[in-house]
Amino acid sequence: MKKNFDTNSLIGMLLMGGILVWIIYFNKPTPEEIEAQKAAQTEQLQETDEDVVSLPVMDTTPAIATDSLSNIALQNKLGSFAYSGSLPSAKEGASTTIANDVLEVKVSNKGGYITEVKLLKHSTFDSIPVYLIKDGNSQFNVSFSTADNRNLNTKDLFFEPTLSKNGGNDVLSMKLKVSPSEYLEYRYELKEGDYMMDFGMKSQGLSSRLNTSNPMRMQWDFKGMRHARSQSYENRYTRLTYKYEEDKTDKLSPAGDDDEIEEDLVWMNYRQHFFSSMLISETPFKEARLSSTDLYKEADDRDEKTIFTKEYKSDLLLEAKNGEIDYAMQMYYGPTDYTILKSYDQGLDEAMPLGWGIFGFLNKYLVIPFFAFLSGFLPAGIAIIVMTISIKLLLSPVQYKQYTSQAKMKILKPEIAAISEKHKDNAMKKQQETMALYSKAGASPAAGCLPALLQIPVFYALFTFFPSAFDLRGKSFLWADDLSSYDEIAKLPFEIPFYGDHVSLFPILAAVTIFFSMRLTTGNQQMQQPTQEGMPDMSKMMKYMMYFSPLLMLVFFNQYASGLSLYYFISNLLTIGIILVIKNFIIDEEKIKAKIEVKKAKPKKQGKFAKKMQQMMEQAEQQQKGKK
Repeated sequence: MKKNFDTNSLIGMLLMGGILVWIIYFNKPTPEEIEAQKAAQTEQLQETDEDVVSLPVMDTTPAIATDSLSNIALQNKLGSFAYSGSLPSAKEGASTTIANDVLEVKVSNKGGYITEVKLLKHSTFDSIPVYLIKDGNSQFNVSFSTADNRNLNTKDLFFEPTLSKNGGNDVLSMKLKVSPSEYLEYRYELKEGDYMMDFGMKSQGLSSRLNTSNPMRMQWDFKGMRHARSQSYENRYTRLTYKYEEDKTDKLSPAGDDDEIEEDLVWMNYRQHFFSSMLISETPFKEARLSSTDLYKEADDRDEKTIFTKEYKSDLLLEAKNGEIDYAMQMYYGPTDYTILKSYDQGLDEAMPLGWGIFGFLNKYLVIPFFAFLSGFLPAGIAIIVMTISIKLLLSPVQYKQYTSQAKMKILKPEIAAISEKHKDNAMKKQQETMALYSKAGASPAAGCLPALLQIPVFYALFTFFPSAFDLRGKSFLWADDLSSYDEIAKLPFEIPFYGDHVSLFPILAAVTIFFSMRLTTGNQQMQQPTQEGMPDMSKMMKYMMYFSPLLMLVFFNQYASGLSLYYFISNLLTIGIILVIKNFIIDEEKIKAKIEVKKAKPKKQGKFAKKMQQMMEQAEQQQKGKK
């Protein structure tokens, strides 16, 4: 059965193959049909090629239409300045970075202005690099009118960057182009090792493009960022200062909002305590509108936190010459350091809060040079101690005079008391005899006050020096991590008004020592003086001061620079020591008493002024008797 099945299958397969060969043979196309088919295929290939070539045209037509519409929109919006928006550099977020060994500066294509400034050698209180400009806290703009009646702002337009070298300096040219040869240029040149950067603003070929009959103004808005541990303390020394009319320097209020309009502005400093952002111009700005807003206070009033201290704004009038703008300027981004600012010889050191008049004079020509000398080879804390000792020794003759006067008043106290008792019903007579006794003995109540007054200029000069001493920033001493900030030894779980949320140790030590030093000097001096009729009781007033001054020191200085508290602590310690040495080893009350007796025995010639005063007192006494 299997053999028959295989034979039948083979026969069927042969039969089917034969039929297939027959069909193929008899359905084979003729030579004419073959030629026709070839011609048809060739025509089809040509049609396919034509379709392939036309596809790119179909794809690009909408793109060309879109670009054209965009150019038309730019043209309608910007006029001739639309060219700047058609360049490859017209990209959102595009920027160029230039740097030296102290600064890193980033400049944006949009607006052509600086959007980031990093100080490479300085850090904040929490070890983050110091940025003076970052995250949109600064905006620079020039507003102007065009010849075709458009009002434009450079902050909205795109500049084309070109980076080059001038010697070893990085030079960045940012051009706002109207055409390849017509533009407004910002030119930045950064010199090695320098916080000062050359900045030029110059136009070329724009005299027919600008409408200079309308004011052309330059605006610089800036928010100062926090860099210190105590933001309230930092904010106290954050201030807008400026120079105008060649040699006048002024400041906006640091305590609140303020604004001013000045003429012929030379430079302005957006000071952020220990760091400054400045703009200096060789050509003074004819008009300057300046303002300062206290962002920290506003946030604090709302019980909020802010990373900013103050917001500064300036609006400066630019003047065109022959239809073109040409300003040579400089920008400073760096420490508010007297030595650095003074080195530019442009009066920039006037931006330092060193006090006015004699206080500033003492700081500039005595305190700052002396401390710079000491800190050149000593740690900052030791330099403060050495400087304090030197100042106290320098003032020790003045203190000696003060204590000698106290001794004289103590010796004369029994006689003054006797005069007061004798003429207790006649104030005029009592005053006359008391003054006569002072004159004969060569003593005076004022003699003890004058030496103290002579020390006030030094006291106030140092009070202004320490909070602004950049050399103290980041320098540690004992438990103080930073002598330019408070020396926290304990953190409080709550905040005490005026005191803060922490405890500083140096103010406590200074408060204790100031109490004992006042007790040994001014307090004793007033206790030795009898109360004059009709005059306030000075002994009570000084007693109150002995308790009030340490309390003020304790509260007020808790958030101040620990370097300042260290100075007062050491100074008060030295005062206590000097008083004890003078009183116990130098001043001999018996000798002073003998000298007073000798002077009292000598006839004293009365001067014209004293004689006149005596006559007036006698006349007043006669008039008083006449009324009775």
